[in-house]
Amino acid sequence: MTRSHRSMSANVNQHGATVNETRIRVRYAETDQMGVVYHANHFIWFEVGRVELLRRLGFTYKDMEREDDCFIAVVDARCRYKAPVHYDDEVVVRTYLKHVREKVIHFGYELRRADTGELLAEGETAHIVANAKMKPRALPEKYMNAFRAAVGK
Repeated sequence: MTRSHRSMSANVNQHGATVNETRIRVRYAETDQMGVVYHANHFIWFEVGRVELLRRLGFTYKDMEREDDCFIAVVDARCRYKAPVHYDDEVVVRTYLKHVREKVIHFGYELRRADTGELLAEGETAHIVANAKMKPRALPEKYMNAFRAAVGK
């Protein structure tokens, strides 16, 4: 069975950055013995949010890799857990770009309870831009332009 999630409309945060919202329904397999979502799953949801944000910007990871030999490898990932998440909860993954430079990209995330808006977790990831051999390279201009516009600064 495939994972169900759906992207919602893109918004703008208080800093003018484009924010993509994706809803995810928690599966039983994502919970631990205490009935709480296992902490590492938050990072999987961050990835879902990143992929959907890129789609909102008009391209995909697949496009970047296949067409432009451009990979964005995670070099740092952080999450601050604010409240437990349980089986069958619906979570909104809010994803936005925090900073973009020629060879480094920072994404920010919020996980919120869909029905109340309660903040469940917040996080960030830093990525280096590399080629298929994992050698640093500059972000192609077409992606840099899209990312800069999405940062909103």
